Amino acid sequence: MNRKLTFEEKVYTYHIDFVGHVNNIVYVQWLENGRVKLLEAMGIPVTNLAHGEGIVPVLTETTIAYKKPLFLDNTVTVETWISKLNNASAIMAFRFLNEKGELCAVAKQKGLFIDRKTMRPARLSAKNREAFEQFLIE
Repeated sequence: MNRKLTFEEKVYTYHIDFVGHVNNIVYVQWLENGRVKLLEAMGIPVTNLAHGEGIVPVLTETTIAYKKPLFLDNTVTVETWISKLNNASAIMAFRFLNEKGELCAVAKQKGLFIDRKTMRPARLSAKNREAFEQFLIE
C-alpha cells in the first residue's frame, strides 16, 4: 500500500524572520524532520542504516518552492513520500499546508545511498527497498 507520512509542526517565535513569516532555513529543518520520521515509519531508522548495514543517506539536491507564507502560531501539516526510487538513490517529496489546508510550499530532496566504508554509491537491500516502496507515489 503506497501512502504518505503526515505530521504537524508548530511555528514559534524563533522561526520568524525580519519580514514576519517563517524563515526559509526552518523549511530545511522540517525537511530533515520529515526524512527522519519517514525512515522511522519504514522501520529503518537512519541509525540502523548507518550502523547495521553500513549505508548512509547523503543529500545531493534540495529544492523548495514557496507558495504562501506561514506565520507565528500557525500549525503546519507536512506531508512526505517517496516520489522516485532508483537502485542507489531516492527522491522524497514534501508538501506544507496551513490550518486552512492551503498549500504553502512544496519541496523535494534527492538522496544517494553511500557505503560508509568505500564512500561509493550502494544499492538498497531487497528488505529496505520493500520498505521504501510502501511510501512510493510516483
